[in-house]
Amino acid sequence: MGDPIAAEPNDATPFLPERASLRALRETAAGCRGCHLWRHATQTVFGEGLKRARLMLVGEMPGDREDRQGKPFVGPAGRELDKALAAVGIDRAEVYVTNAVKHFAFEERGKRRLHRTPRTFEVQACRPWLDAELRVVKPQALVALGATAGKSLFGSGFKLTQARGRPIDSDVAPFASATVHPSAILRHPDDTERRAERRAFTRDLERIAAQARLMASA
Repeated sequence: MGDPIAAEPNDATPFLPERASLRALRETAAGCRGCHLWRHATQTVFGEGLKRARLMLVGEMPGDREDRQGKPFVGPAGRELDKALAAVGIDRAEVYVTNAVKHFAFEERGKRRLHRTPRTFEVQACRPWLDAELRVVKPQALVALGATAGKSLFGSGFKLTQARGRPIDSDVAPFASATVHPSAILRHPDDTERRAERRAFTRDLERIAAQARLMASA
């Protein structure tokens, strides 16, 4: 018998609507079968935000809470993101937030569903949805949150340690940059380390926002 994962199409392109709008993309993405992840996830978690948002934030994939609610960044990492955005004067309601992978990839441990890093072919399979979002929203500034999102947007050679908080030369948006995923804050077991990572994450967003504003005013 063959590998059931290998037998999947691993390409979301056939599921994209003929005419792209955020509403059409969101509705058709709900039925995406472009890779095997849909089989175990509760639902597709598509991006949310303004159609012409100047800033787009791209994370890795939805977590357990996002999978259950069908909305991006509504769990603990989302709360960290909201705090940092508020601290640097960015209204989340004016930002488009999405993920490189639209279905939750997880491992079951008893009754818990634990996040696992999406595989390269899963990220590649979902890339057509992200490309479609970029074409519709046309953000002036694009920020990858974490290494998985960075590699999806900027290529396999992307290194978060080198790119963090700095402008990235890319054709995906007039201004592009990257920082850690806000879940990185939560992975620190020590309160002091969490506070330090939270400050660093906020400084990254502050620096990125300032650079994006300079570019917009030039």
